[in-house]
Amino acid sequence: MRTDLFDYTLPPERIAQTPGPRGESRLLVLHRQDGRIEHRRFADVLAYLRPGDTLVLNDTRVTARRLEARREGGQPAEVLLLHPVGETCWEALVKPGRSLRPGRSVEILGTPPVTARIAATTPEGGRILEFADRRTRDQLAHQGTTPLPPYIHTPLPADQEERYQTVYAAEDGSAAAPTAGLHFTPELLARAEAMGVRLARLTLHVGVGTFRPVRTEEVEAHEMHAETVALSEETAQIINTTPGRIFAVGTTSVRSLESAADPEETVTAGGRARVRPFVGETRLFITPGYRFRVVEALITNFHLPRSTLLMLVAAFAGRENVLRAYEEAIREEYRFFSFGDAMLIV
Repeated sequence: MRTDLFDYTLPPERIAQTPGPRGESRLLVLHRQDGRIEHRRFADVLAYLRPGDTLVLNDTRVTARRLEARREGGQPAEVLLLHPVGETCWEALVKPGRSLRPGRSVEILGTPPVTARIAATTPEGGRILEFADRRTRDQLAHQGTTPLPPYIHTPLPADQEERYQTVYAAEDGSAAAPTAGLHFTPELLARAEAMGVRLARLTLHVGVGTFRPVRTEEVEAHEMHAETVALSEETAQIINTTPGRIFAVGTTSVRSLESAADPEETVTAGGRARVRPFVGETRLFITPGYRFRVVEALITNFHLPRSTLLMLVAAFAGRENVLRAYEEAIREEYRFFSFGDAMLIV
């Protein structure tokens, strides 16, 4: 399958640079059976939920920090701390990578400055930075700035960084927010529960690879980045006993649920594959032709051209349906990407 089948042209002014108020974004509703499109407000998502349905939320919390640094010779560098590792380390991305190799050190400019030894290289090309002790390591979690996707050029003020967290974020470890969840308010979630909709939580820590376009000419040649998933016994029980539909909030929830689907094809009373408690890494790459075993509806944002996220959405709703919906969203001046508007596929 050619990668350019998932390309589209987006005017730069359609890329949202700042977040709007939670719950007040626009909502494009795509009916995947007939391709019908509706234009609503995000709060209207409740009109598509029914008692007995389950909303599946990714409760990861963004812990990544971007900090200025200096190399051993005093030259400038940049460190993007992704998540803590072990007792005294951070996994990080560094610039310039060629100069910051294992065995060397880097001084992170903070209050106070901190020196880290580059202990190892990760399979994805990152670095493991080792600090003198846990206290020194942990103090960096409160310094620097929240890293936003590269297409957002307006930094968030320090007092607004929580706007890049979901209201239900709980588990530290993500490099980026699961952006479909940014639209929800506590009030919307409470109203959903009052309707008889159940909430189920899982954790997928979003990696930086989520923003990288597929650069291979053929989709099948792309190597999917690994992300860590935790789906508990309690969440599996909620999913498996859901009498209604499973609404995944975000592509991260989709990948988590489908990764946890029982390979033996055991079916629940609702006709879905059962999910198992699951803790580990997933490299599941969902493209058109994939047979969804658990997810029955999807709340998502508008995704980058040639991205694995767009390919997943196209697999769920049909490539032509999705690209036609994107064309209409552009004409109707929807806001795109992480701080943009939302899409509901039913």
